[in-house]
Amino acid sequence: MGEIIISIILLLVAFSSGTLIEKRHYKSIRQREKAYLTIPILTTKELPVESDKIESVQLVGDGVVIAGDHFKMFLAGLINLVGGRITTYESLIDRARREATLRMMKKARLVNADMIINFRIETSNINSIQDNSEKHKNAAIEAFAYGTAIRVKK
Repeated sequence: MGEIIISIILLLVAFSSGTLIEKRHYKSIRQREKAYLTIPILTTKELPVESDKIESVQLVGDGVVIAGDHFKMFLAGLINLVGGRITTYESLIDRARREATLRMMKKARLVNADMIINFRIETSNINSIQDNSEKHKNAAIEAFAYGTAIRVKK
């Protein structure tokens, strides 16, 4: 009986701390997205301006790994047993993509880019982490955003 109570307490702690961390991260993402509204991101490979008006071109990119908390992994495991949409993973993927894009935009701003073209984003799932010959199941999502930063002559 004591083990069940301890397990429930640990799940509640994981839930509350994971929710708090996720809310703080989303708040930070929203604030930074507002700050970067002036840098357009295009998925096209075509230059939106004449090539003689281009001052510099540079590849920019950055990535992030976002791990899920134990409560989300527990909940995802239960949903996986019965089937259905695993919304806990959806928030992990959303946060990872948005964070990687923001980090890429920060690098574009550092080179004074006016826009980013040929924007791409890659994601991969990290299912397990190897630690001292023991395999621990935990979900983490890696996202890498990259594109071509363009600075136009003024």
